[in-house]
Amino acid sequence: MVLIVELLIVTIEKNQDRRFLFLQGPHGPFQYELSKNLISRGVQIHKICFNAGDRFFWRNSETRSDFTGTSGDWGDYIQDTLKQGYTDLVIYGDHRPVHIEAVKCAKHLGLTIHYLEEGYLRPYWSTYERGGVNGDSNLLNKSIEQMRKDMEGVGSQQPSAPVRWGDMRQHILLGAIYHWHIMFRNKAYPNYTPHRDNTVGSEFRLHLMKVLNRIPHALQRWFSTRRLIKSGVTYHLGVLQLSHDASIRRYSKYTGMDVFMRECVEAFAKHAPKHHHLVFKAHPLEDDRKPLAQVTVDLAKEFNVDGRIHYIRGGKLAQILDFASSVVTINSTAAQQALWRGLPIKTMGTSVYDRSEFTSDQELGAFFANPKKPDLSAYRDYRQYLLATSQIPGGFYSRVNRQRLLLQIVDLMLNQHDTYKMLNETSAAPVQQSMLGKR
Repeated sequence: MVLIVELLIVTIEKNQDRRFLFLQGPHGPFQYELSKNLISRGVQIHKICFNAGDRFFWRNSETRSDFTGTSGDWGDYIQDTLKQGYTDLVIYGDHRPVHIEAVKCAKHLGLTIHYLEEGYLRPYWSTYERGGVNGDSNLLNKSIEQMRKDMEGVGSQQPSAPVRWGDMRQHILLGAIYHWHIMFRNKAYPNYTPHRDNTVGSEFRLHLMKVLNRIPHALQRWFSTRRLIKSGVTYHLGVLQLSHDASIRRYSKYTGMDVFMRECVEAFAKHAPKHHHLVFKAHPLEDDRKPLAQVTVDLAKEFNVDGRIHYIRGGKLAQILDFASSVVTINSTAAQQALWRGLPIKTMGTSVYDRSEFTSDQELGAFFANPKKPDLSAYRDYRQYLLATSQIPGGFYSRVNRQRLLLQIVDLMLNQHDTYKMLNETSAAPVQQSMLGKR
């Protein structure tokens, strides 16, 4: 017991010089819970709130302040703030204007930047990196051979996915709560501008409608999926994303899902075998700000493929993937579920998994005509590398998954190295070599 107390005291003393600044995080209490865990280890914490939603979920008024200026004021404000002895910056994603400017200043000042993001292997994991995420991830600088070399001293069996996963409902509900506070309690932030094109009122209504329509949409999805699978047709699966998501805006040429769908249907109509079908699967958080179901109908008529183009609303991907013959997407992380099944994949944007070993380099039409299969050995080595480094079990929204994520993320953030270098530092290979030399 005495030893444990002594170790705790040493840990706290070691971290007393660390000062973490939190900017915007995922909807809900995760960021605040993370801060409490860091404080318990001796770290100093501060949070900048940009709106009433941020403030509502950050319960400690002593560790937060408000940014109420205009976007033009932000550059000087964050630069002056970071110069006040901060050592670390914590952000969720890398695409929000306030984060882009903050990262630029933090890099210039030599701060450690902690990026939190939805899992590359979602929905069962979350992403933690330091150099950047998505199209700016350090993963893009590593070859499969380098990953294999780094994994030489690490067991090949990584943690499996949990049996049950329940983040989606909490994600939607927490988003509605967050935007409700911005709509009705945001007077203290007169200059707040959301990072998305929609107004706050529109975002709140879309989240609310998503909550209210869960049951009818679930029934519609169930019937559509059942009808598709019972039909026995051969189909290619188009995995749709959210048009306003950063992975689309920053890491692809597309302005929206309707543009991507048009390109797919045109290539499919010209090159796919006549008995094949094309199924568009909507993102689980698709909020109908664009009527994609109607877009599907219109495109089928325009390219004379009525009856061969289908649209399925949201929901889980697994059952539809089990019967698909190939997958095309812009850069959805859902494609990794398809790769795990050995399905041919065509990506149309920048992604962490877009590699010659397991994504097709064919033109889209040629892909629909005769898709190339991935190198499963290469993909599984890549997947094991992710699970050993940047993919952390747990999630941001449900209570159980937040607790699971916090079990590991705090120690990772306090380590002097990022997860990629930590893999080399903790690899058993050097130890094994050393032991062999002594025999």
